Amino acid sequence: MHTDTATVTHALLTRFRRQRPLRGGSLIVTIFGDSIMPRGGAIALGSLIRLAMPFGLNERLVRTATARLALDGWVEARRAGKLSEYRLSKSGRERFAEATQRIYGGATAHWTGRWTLIVLPAMRAAERQRLRKELAWQGFGELSSGVFAHPEAPADEVALQAWASPLPGNALVFDANLANTQAPGALIKMGWDLAELGKRYQRFVQRFERALHALQLSSIEPEAAFILRTLLIHEYRRLHLRDPLLPESLLPAHWPGARAAALCRDIYVRVFVPSEIYLSSVATRLSGALPPPDRAVLQRFDGLEHP
Repeated sequence: MHTDTATVTHALLTRFRRQRPLRGGSLIVTIFGDSIMPRGGAIALGSLIRLAMPFGLNERLVRTATARLALDGWVEARRAGKLSEYRLSKSGRERFAEATQRIYGGATAHWTGRWTLIVLPAMRAAERQRLRKELAWQGFGELSSGVFAHPEAPADEVALQAWASPLPGNALVFDANLANTQAPGALIKMGWDLAELGKRYQRFVQRFERALHALQLSSIEPEAAFILRTLLIHEYRRLHLRDPLLPESLLPAHWPGARAAALCRDIYVRVFVPSEIYLSSVATRLSGALPPPDRAVLQRFDGLEHP
């Protein structure tokens, strides 16, 4: 039975709107990172409210979410009379740039078999928790309390991002080989819960496969394309940014993350152009229309020129 793109998009949108709590800040981050950053990184608050409205975010929720993002240093506010604009801050751009590389980038490069190990010194619980979260973001697995591993992250790249505090000076960083060539499987089980991540990837694939099928059979209106694109990246980034992006040789056979990545790319390339038409018609800055998309956006998912 053929299901058109409008029906599929509406079903995905209804599911999203039923979520409780409806995390407005997370969706605003998706819109900024996926749609606004390539168009200059700034948007009038009124336009952001309009873009977010179909997702169930009312004006109050959008205002609250953007104010929190400003408080956390992601964006900066600018006013002109009664009108407001939010622009990505310098640190916000750095954070989004790293996330962009992870979300839309290609597969992990060839792995030589070496490992990077980090041993944290004694420290306050709050600081240890912050570093644990930051290292998990970079793909490290925690083998035991304070001991982290990653498949060959060069020592000079282990230093945390400029917008975060660096590793303590007395942390130990090792570049190592495993003596037992059969050990990687055991090490992976110690540091990462790939089973749960794999199940979540499978659910993502099941949820969005109907959308791809519909797009292959019919066109999509610009507003629906923007909604589908936003929901797609919102769901995918929440999974993919939790993915340690391990080399293929360390992943289980038939890893569902590979299918999820291919599906995401196949949908994105089909909705990108109509979604940009909608964005241009709805979104403005205080100075006027959004600039055209940065050419770099066409390199997402290894190139958007061809479906």
